[in-house]
Amino acid sequence: MTKKKTKKKRKGRKQNGGILRRMPSHLLWGLLVVVVFIYIFFFYKTFVGPYSFRWKALYGETHYPAGTVRGIDISHYQDKIDWDRLRNATIQDSPIRFVFIKATEGTDKFDMHFNLNFAQARKNGIARGAYHFFSTKSSAKKQAEFFCRMVQLEEGDLPPVLDVETEVDKMSGYSKNKLKQEVLTWMNIVEKHYGVRPILYASYSFRNHYLNDETFNKYPFWIAHYYVNTLQYKGDWAFWQHTDAGHIDGIKGYVDVDLFNGEMEDFEKLLLKE
Repeated sequence: MTKKKTKKKRKGRKQNGGILRRMPSHLLWGLLVVVVFIYIFFFYKTFVGPYSFRWKALYGETHYPAGTVRGIDISHYQDKIDWDRLRNATIQDSPIRFVFIKATEGTDKFDMHFNLNFAQARKNGIARGAYHFFSTKSSAKKQAEFFCRMVQLEEGDLPPVLDVETEVDKMSGYSKNKLKQEVLTWMNIVEKHYGVRPILYASYSFRNHYLNDETFNKYPFWIAHYYVNTLQYKGDWAFWQHTDAGHIDGIKGYVDVDLFNGEMEDFEKLLLKE
């Protein structure tokens, strides 16, 4: 029985192979071209098309929107920075006017390069700002107090920044309303401590989904929206983080690049006064 089954299977294979062999070569090539075309089409629609600006940015075609007051934001991920070169670097022929620097995260994480980067920015004549990365794992009150203890802002610095980008839908028991209340708690404590309204950082989609509330309109908004030619956000904004794949002299690898919404005169009004 086994031998008979084996012979039948082999016979089937020979028949299938015979069909392909009997097809004219031009039909075989035509079939191959159709299969390849379908594969390329679906690959582009799924993996390339939606992220075309991302691919361009990674391979040297970073898009820089029109504007003159340009800056960057950094953390320990940029490792050691050559500030002598960064001081003289340009973006679209414009000097780097400002740099946001990560300071804290949660209630106990202090960026290992913050003190050095913060001091070097002031030394090299670049307006500096400090930001806190918000966490849903601890209270906003404790996070705000931690930031205030660790960051000493001076005249000429940018207002403090709260970076909110946590996916709260994935956090058990953490609702949109709770997120809003926690964000406001952090902002109120920090505003009272420094005497200036903090800047709110969030992505385009995050702001629309979680923080689309008039309550937050009073805060300068720093929006992250990558791989688009124009910013689609309809509200007021102060800064636009338009790429995370920038190349700047003095920094190894990629760096986030930002644009201020206004001229230098407007930018200087935002800086801390005595």
